[in-house]
Amino acid sequence: MDIENLFDASYLRVLGREVEGRAFFAAFYERFLAASPEVAVKFRHTDMARQRAMLKKSFYHLLAFYASSHADYYLQEVAVSHSRAQLDIAPALYDLWLETLIDTVRAYDDQFDDEVELAWRLVMTPGIVFMTFHYDRGDECDD
Repeated sequence: MDIENLFDASYLRVLGREVEGRAFFAAFYERFLAASPEVAVKFRHTDMARQRAMLKKSFYHLLAFYASSHADYYLQEVAVSHSRAQLDIAPALYDLWLETLIDTVRAYDDQFDDEVELAWRLVMTPGIVFMTFHYDRGDECDD
């Protein structure tokens, strides 16, 4: 199984359904907000158009982290901002985030199967682990 090729092909399919994947990211957030009252509260004062753009940008940094095992400045800043000391995004919410992402990919990728699901999980998990690792460490993300 070629994880990178499976992921890349699926990612192109889900983003290719509409300009810049807008429908995919909008559907993801619609599902994510509906998945938990805690999530809805966290996003209650959020500009969702801006948030969708940030998610797309974050995807590139998560992919780079998967490929290089190196957290760039952007990913470090996101980890700090999501720590207990700042936005307080608890580790359990990342599990929900990933499950919601997989459900959204399932809906948007007409070739979705177990291998595609596993590829998404394997590519996203290192970045999620990085984020949750720094939850109680806050500013300690420096290289």
